[in-house]
Amino acid sequence: MRGLENLGRVRLSKSFYMRDMLYSEISNIHGVPNVPDRPDVAIERGRAFCETILEPMQDTFGRLAIRSAYRSAAVNRFGNENNLNCARNDNPDEIHVWDYHDDAHAVAGASVVVPWFADQFEKGRDWRDLAWWIHDHLYYSNLWFFPKLAAFNIAWRPVPVPKINSYAAPKGSLLRAGQEPDETVQMRQKRYADFPSFRGIASPVRPR
Repeated sequence: MRGLENLGRVRLSKSFYMRDMLYSEISNIHGVPNVPDRPDVAIERGRAFCETILEPMQDTFGRLAIRSAYRSAAVNRFGNENNLNCARNDNPDEIHVWDYHDDAHAVAGASVVVPWFADQFEKGRDWRDLAWWIHDHLYYSNLWFFPKLAAFNIAWRPVPVPKINSYAAPKGSLLRAGQEPDETVQMRQKRYADFPSFRGIASPVRPR
């Protein structure tokens, strides 16, 4: 218990602590501990994720809602085996198991809601407006959008693999790995011209 309390106090970035990332309905309801097998690895990757992705978004749009972030390998395995919307631990697109034992699978990610955008999405705004903003501003991998609240999965990887998919209409793949966007920079910028000015630290990735 004391060790878990100390883990929760670890600061990942300006605004986020490890405890913000540990909440899990699966863990709470089914009693599977959501505790890292390799805390140092989870912290290192979580810091990279928070500093390069979450902080710039929160600086720009205001408070983010983190719906599901870190999952232990045991929690994620239980979720997968019981059809609780969890990918296999060894799935190349799995983003929640930050300390997976295969270091070639280095990743950290979360399911996120941007309340500022969710309000607009509820009134009919296209999720692709936010997707292209993220693509043009953040060092991200693996965007998956969902119909409720315009929530999306987003991940950090040491070498980003930008790709965008959605379960929200229009469903399907917006950007495949290695593919060039089918909209020009100017077209994408027009989509999010009314967004707040970008207030985060500039990403090493330039608009593509």
